[in-house]
Amino acid sequence: MADKIIVGGVSVDTRHWIGGRRVASAETFADSSPIDGAVLGEIARGGPGEAQAAVAAAKAAFPGWAATSRGERARILHAIADGVEKRLEELAIVETTDNGALLRSHRRGVMPRVAHNFRFFADWLLKLGHEDFETRGHTNHVSWDPAGPCVLITPWNAPLMLATWKVAPALAAGNTVVLKPAEWSPLTASLLADIAAEAGLPAGVLNVVQGYGSEIGDALTSHPDVRRISFTGSVPTAKRIAGSAAANLTPLGLELGGKSPLLVFADADLDLAVDLAVEQYDNAGQVCLAATRFLVEETVAEEFTRRFVEKAGQLTQGDPRDEGTDIGPNIHPRQLEKIDGFVQRAVADGARVVIGGQRKDAQYYAPTLLTDVAQDSEIVQEEVFGPVLTLQTFSSEDEAIRLANDTRFGLAATLVTGDPERAERVTAQLVAGTVWVNCFFVRDLQAPFGGSRLSGVGREGGTWSFDFYCDLKNTVTAPNGWSRNHG
Repeated sequence: MADKIIVGGVSVDTRHWIGGRRVASAETFADSSPIDGAVLGEIARGGPGEAQAAVAAAKAAFPGWAATSRGERARILHAIADGVEKRLEELAIVETTDNGALLRSHRRGVMPRVAHNFRFFADWLLKLGHEDFETRGHTNHVSWDPAGPCVLITPWNAPLMLATWKVAPALAAGNTVVLKPAEWSPLTASLLADIAAEAGLPAGVLNVVQGYGSEIGDALTSHPDVRRISFTGSVPTAKRIAGSAAANLTPLGLELGGKSPLLVFADADLDLAVDLAVEQYDNAGQVCLAATRFLVEETVAEEFTRRFVEKAGQLTQGDPRDEGTDIGPNIHPRQLEKIDGFVQRAVADGARVVIGGQRKDAQYYAPTLLTDVAQDSEIVQEEVFGPVLTLQTFSSEDEAIRLANDTRFGLAATLVTGDPERAERVTAQLVAGTVWVNCFFVRDLQAPFGGSRLSGVGREGGTWSFDFYCDLKNTVTAPNGWSRNHG
């Protein structure tokens, strides 16, 4: 196995990063580009041995990093952000080649957000605190103590952004990290290890291991020295991780799937509603927050559909490296098979294809809209994670809320209405971790993010991230407790 591969002109190390050095494995797995299916290289395939070594390195590095001052931790996180910005173009081209998302999005939005993740949590660390309060004259002081080694398992749809959304607060909190990226998009995690080392992060504080969940993931999540596990991905995998962590009662943070609604009322600005609806095809539909279920008031459903079809027809699907491309490929042939299976079963059950409904070739699935779908059907109830949307109608506000909430998920919801009182009423009744009113995908790291029901456990962002990655301590001091003679 070659230790390094060249991707888009960028050198990427294919080995693990453990304890401040590169570590090879006896076995490898092939990493392919979703753009054309070409094999990019053979990646080190870790197992229990690499998991043990990575956790041991994180455990050994923990006391020193935990004792590092907040100011020094923040300085190093800002240095990592500097490194990301310095290599932004390299990170963008490698990630686009590896996971198929738009290069223009990586350049303008995603990679700048990666740097922002580190800067935000570095700055938040410096102001993290709680005002002291009194209980019968006694002083209560709340502090956030580093928890220990953390295992962070991240998905393939936004690899580096979602990884650093976990890595940054975990490191800021004083923890050490073992990062396990998805095997379908591992390359930018390797580059992050280089950037962190160059920024002066001590050896063992950040470790990156690659491989399959069944081989290395289980060994990480069941390890008794791991004090936190954070996972973003599917519900079945989350259940497996929860079972693995149960023996050690390791605290879990889970950000899982969604089947979010887009509610369009008759009083809505239809042009806005259509713009937001077409935006749900972003990243080829591979967005957990996507509002994949259109719920449209029946009096405007025909006009909404007409405008949507016209607008969606203007999208360009193709090579994500081209500036004019709007929709790139799906991540892997297995994902395309899964997407097409959902669509074909829905059609067999009576759904009507408005647009799309088929593969374009081995890597691309046509943007699809289905209607005449039953509320209890698979296509309405299960996450497809592809460019497949459904449209249903409603006749009353109560019916819209009932349909919106009638799934096992509760990650997000989007509401389009011209009536602020209706927005307030409906929002209050929606089961969702995030609700957007007349907008979509406006995100701030100060806000809590997570889901209800099967969409997750816990919240990330701002102080909520530190609450998860730390052991909170309350110190209670008696009044005049220092006046006694202790000899």
